[in-house]
Amino acid sequence: MNASWREQVGAAGNAPGAGLPGERTSIVLWVTALVLRSAFIFALMLLTLRVSMPQTGTLWRIYDTPSDAVRLILAIGVCIWLAIQLFRAPKDAHASKTWLVLGLFAVPFVVILLIAVW
Repeated sequence: MNASWREQVGAAGNAPGAGLPGERTSIVLWVTALVLRSAFIFALMLLTLRVSMPQTGTLWRIYDTPSDAVRLILAIGVCIWLAIQLFRAPKDAHASKTWLVLGLFAVPFVVILLIAVW
């Protein structure tokens, strides 16, 4: 029982290169992951708002069909949740690495979807 916490976690069978919870993140990795994460969430917000707009014309005709009103209210709720997530930055190296890899593939995909829907 004299082994430190890091040695115990390392001996527990972690994948090589997975990183430990106390590992420091380089500033370049953190900023890149944060920018990609923010771009992904912002593009998702735009896509959600665009898809939820009323199909009968303008925003002021939302009350003509109840399904348009429900769709817009749900979209506003989703956008509020996404906006909250936008300001919660990844706290560890593993989350930054995940957002870096995910962002490199997800951001172009969401931008393509946004262009196609618009």
